[in-house]
Amino acid sequence: MIEVSNLSVSFGSGEARRQVVQGVSFVVGKGETLGIVGESGCGKSTVLRSLAGLDRHWEGDIRLAGKPVDRERSREQLKLAQMVFQDPYGSIHPRHRIERVLAEPARAMKTGDGWSRVAPSLEQVGLPANFAERFPHELSGGQRQRVAIARALMLEPEILLLDEPTSALDVSVQAEVLNLLSDLREERNLTYVLVSHDLSVIAHMCDRVLVMKDGTFVDELDKGALEKGETHHPYSEQLFEASFL
Repeated sequence: MIEVSNLSVSFGSGEARRQVVQGVSFVVGKGETLGIVGESGCGKSTVLRSLAGLDRHWEGDIRLAGKPVDRERSREQLKLAQMVFQDPYGSIHPRHRIERVLAEPARAMKTGDGWSRVAPSLEQVGLPANFAERFPHELSGGQRQRVAIARALMLEPEILLLDEPTSALDVSVQAEVLNLLSDLREERNLTYVLVSHDLSVIAHMCDRVLVMKDGTFVDELDKGALEKGETHHPYSEQLFEASFL
C-alpha cells in the first residue's frame, strides 16, 4: 500500500540548509500498521507529512496504492492518505461547529456536500449524532480526537497517518482511542503509519516498527521482537530501557 524509496527532506538553503530525513526507504503492506519511533526532532513527523502531501520539500519516490505520487498532489492522490494530528484542539478550527469540521473535507474535495455524512461519521467513532451542533471547546480531549479521526475518514482513505494520536490525551482515555483505531482498521481494512515516542503505544498497535535517529532508520523490529524487547542497535536498546524503566 505504501512504497517509499530514498526519501530525503531538507529545509533552508546554503549554510542554513538542514537535512531532516536522509534517504530512507520502507514498504507497508495493505492492512498493516507500521510504527516509527524515535526522539523528538529525528524526522518522524516529516516523513508522515511527506506521505500526506503536506510537505513538498521531499526528494525520492513515494507510491501509494501502487501509484506514484507527486509533490503537487491531485485530488485523487490526496484522498488516498489522510492524517490525524497530535493535538486535537489545534487541528480543529475553534470557531466552527463539529458538523462543519466534518463536512469540510468532502466539500473541499468536491465529493458531495458532506452534511448528510456527519451523523454516521460521528457514530462510527463512538460519539452521539447531536455532537454535530457543538463547538470544539465543548468536547473533552478524547472526544475532540475522535472527531479528528472521523474527519480523516470522511474521504474514505485507504491509509491513515497517525502523528502521536494519543500523546496529548489523559492516560485514562488513551487506551479508548487506540482501541477505536484498532477496530476501525479491522472494519475498513485500513493501512496505518503510526508515529510515536511511546513504545508501549507502538507495541500495542503495530505489526512492525522502524527506529529512527537523526533522519535515518537504524533498526527494524517485528511484533515478536517488540513483545520481547529484543533490539538490534544500541539506540533501540536505549529507547526500550528509557521507555520501560
